[in-house]
Amino acid sequence: MSIHKRIKILNTTIDNLSMQETLALVQEKIHAGEQVHHVVVNAGKVVAMQKDLELRHSVNQCHIINADGQSVVWASRFLGKPLKERVAGIDLMTSLVEMAHKNNNKIFLFGAKEEIVKEVVEKYSEIYSPEIIAGYRNGYFTPSEEEAIAKQIADSGTQMLFVAISSPIKENFLYKYRDILKNVNLIMGVGGSFDVIAGKTKRAPSWMQNAGLEWFYRFAQEPRRMWKRYLVGNSKFIFLVLKERFSK
Repeated sequence: MSIHKRIKILNTTIDNLSMQETLALVQEKIHAGEQVHHVVVNAGKVVAMQKDLELRHSVNQCHIINADGQSVVWASRFLGKPLKERVAGIDLMTSLVEMAHKNNNKIFLFGAKEEIVKEVVEKYSEIYSPEIIAGYRNGYFTPSEEEAIAKQIADSGTQMLFVAISSPIKENFLYKYRDILKNVNLIMGVGGSFDVIAGKTKRAPSWMQNAGLEWFYRFAQEPRRMWKRYLVGNSKFIFLVLKERFSK
């Protein structure tokens, strides 16, 4: 097993891995027949984890935790625990789906609206092959349906599960049903990635991503829905980082 360093900032454990190192580690564990429970954290999730102890536990128990948010990378450097780079969840998912295709593995897509997840299924079926799809389900359900959904995924024969549901629902679902899903090699939360893949939401240009302004591009597309998440959430994150730095 590869050895890598983990850091801890603001009650959040993060793996100090590059994108390529993350992909190599996932492939290594899959080849060894082990399960990888993957999660990404951004400023908003780190803020939520300060008070939401269930979310904190669900995230910190994951096998691989990447920083999907340039602000988290900057904070790690400011706090003297520098991370190598941002590992964007959607970019990682794209590479993992390609890996699944090359290895003749199957994927299960769980989350988003019915028309969105169907569009993602159609796109991947066209790009690769319909054989890559083990199954799919939209992200609307009641708590009483959760266990049956986990069993449906487990029974599909999939090697990779991508869950596009908002936090903290997806993190807690994956942790709660990890035993039912134990034979799925990769379980990963991917947030709003299905919306991007389906073409509903646009990603920021590369220069904005590199400058750490992807959040602003997202905010500009849906200001009414996103203002609290980004403007209030980012302000809280900055406050928490400054507090941790100067309280020592």
